[in-house]
Amino acid sequence: METVLSGIRPTGNLHLGNYFGAVKSFVKMQDEYNCYFFIADWHSLTTHPKPENIRQSTRTILAEYLACGIDPEKAAIYVQSDLKQVLELYLYFNMNAYLGELERVTSFKEKVRKQPDNVNAGLLTYPTLMAADILIHRADKVPVGKDQEQNMEMARLFARRFNRIYEVEYFKEPESFHFNHKAVKVPGLDGSGKMGKSEGNAIYLVDDEKTIQKKVMRAVTDSGPTVPNQEKPDPIQNLFTLMELVSTPDTYNYFNDKYNACEIRYGDMKKQLAQDINAFCAPIRERILAIQGDDDYLLKVAKLGAEKAEASAEKTLREVRQIIGFRV
Repeated sequence: METVLSGIRPTGNLHLGNYFGAVKSFVKMQDEYNCYFFIADWHSLTTHPKPENIRQSTRTILAEYLACGIDPEKAAIYVQSDLKQVLELYLYFNMNAYLGELERVTSFKEKVRKQPDNVNAGLLTYPTLMAADILIHRADKVPVGKDQEQNMEMARLFARRFNRIYEVEYFKEPESFHFNHKAVKVPGLDGSGKMGKSEGNAIYLVDDEKTIQKKVMRAVTDSGPTVPNQEKPDPIQNLFTLMELVSTPDTYNYFNDKYNACEIRYGDMKKQLAQDINAFCAPIRERILAIQGDDDYLLKVAKLGAEKAEASAEKTLREVRQIIGFRV
């Protein structure tokens, strides 16, 4: 069975875009692959979060992924900082990484532009830590977005370089794994782009009914169609895309027909959409709150995941030490 690894950024609550864009696929993947999902708390240090933020974000993300259907008996879900072997492999890769190539990484240059007063070594060596996260389990596939493609190429580069330097065929080159050719892009409520935390246009899985209703009712619309069957502008298409994800086909078709007949009432559509989003999120929200309140269960899951990941990581590190020439 092929091994799949995916990092989870501890950046607050999951929203509908996260769920339909990745989490739903993760739940399916755990039945088809040997999966490792890790919460990347070391990576978050590049932005200097406070200790309480790290602890709370890690706890929140763990609870939400479990509530969405990640099964700790099927997949290893663990906290990155619980796997100390990654740091040693990170060190070895850094010894064979060159300043010029790290400085040319697009994500590094973008971070330098955005945070010129915090250009730390962790930002520079992000690709080598990511490579260590992946190669410690000798992963076959890694689900990534377009913004991580260059870092994936760097991981393949470090795998090849290690093999070449030590004249072995030890590390395989991990493939970038895309869920399908028509990945779901969940739109935000502001009429442009995709749903995201930084854009402030997201509906979170943990949002209560009133919050969901307020957000949806504020969604951008226009004055309505003036010609039958006219093309929907982006803000309106966004509402229909959301409805397609959470409503019944009959509901979608009803409002789509009303739009095509120039009889659409956006207020009615928004009220229905808010109800349907709440109906979709409510059972997940209840599970999130229940799991967040069970500290013993969260600790148990994190420990189980760390034990599974450690068994894989220790085997790799023992063999890497032997290849390099260190005493095992």
